[in-house]
Amino acid sequence: MTTAPRGRDATDAEVRGADAPGLESPGSESAGSASPGSASPDYDVLVVGGTGVDTIVRVDDFAIPDSDSVGVPPIRDYVAHTGNGVALGFHALGLTTKFIDFLGDDAQGRMILERYASAGLDFSHLPAPAGTPRSVNLVDREGRRFSFYDGRHPDGLRLPSAFYLPHLERARHVHVSRSPLAQDVFADAARLGRTVSTDLHAWDGEDPSAHPWAYGADLVFLSAASVGEGIGAVMLRIVQRGRASLVVATDGAAGCHVLARGDDRPRHFPAVTPERPVVDSNGAGDAFLTAFLHARFAGRDLAECVLAGSVSGAYACGSHGTHEEIIGAADLAAAVARARAAANGAVGAVL
Repeated sequence: MTTAPRGRDATDAEVRGADAPGLESPGSESAGSASPGSASPDYDVLVVGGTGVDTIVRVDDFAIPDSDSVGVPPIRDYVAHTGNGVALGFHALGLTTKFIDFLGDDAQGRMILERYASAGLDFSHLPAPAGTPRSVNLVDREGRRFSFYDGRHPDGLRLPSAFYLPHLERARHVHVSRSPLAQDVFADAARLGRTVSTDLHAWDGEDPSAHPWAYGADLVFLSAASVGEGIGAVMLRIVQRGRASLVVATDGAAGCHVLARGDDRPRHFPAVTPERPVVDSNGAGDAFLTAFLHARFAGRDLAECVLAGSVSGAYACGSHGTHEEIIGAADLAAAVARARAAANGAVGAVL
């Protein structure tokens, strides 16, 4: 089974899948496939959807000034969006990662391809009819973010199964970004026995457009930003109505909440103290997710997974831009050890 070269469009044969001469059908079980029971998948993780470009504007605060303009520091573009952060994060932590998406034939698309080629990320894409998605993010002096996302993909646009199935079959785990173009992957992942993760971001617990992700993934991440004290009820609803075995809600400086299937309420875990000043929270949630799952895939217990995620998320807040500095496995292990030592020292001081 072939894949497109890194940073190139998928070939016609890839898109046709089973109809292409010389290619295995999506249901075939070649030595390179990760069919149920396979011991050696080609990919540790397949990330589906979610690349784009952020334009970041640094401001003092989110208030609109009385005048019609205001001076700001240099405005910069960054390769970004959630699938990008998850794919680059897993890749940096040493997991064999495949990333697939639509991509525009435009300046932003070329910027993305250059970044992935430089990083060595295995990326295949189909042409995006409306161009590469973009967002404009305001970042205030405290590092908080407010995002204007253009969501330019046409209604009804979906990644064709003939494109994603060959990659899905060869993956141990799949992360499905919250984008309608990736929605069809859930049913095929369940049929193939793949574990699935997703990030609902700041879901309010009600918007039905998120239901396929909230109730279709095994490992669900979200932000508590939109629901505040109601986050526990939202997490319980995700478990009760869906297939999730674990739900994790990040809550910024307040830490995170974790609910495992069978628990009657979420557990709270405090945040770690960042080792460097917080300047930009763009990408912190993606960094938390990748480090948490990296630890989980390695068999770590829940507290260790949370600690890894918290350290990685805090690290991401210490650099300007989205996904510009991504922590690697060795640096993460060292930072986790320091955070653990600091926590043990604080407990010892209290005792």
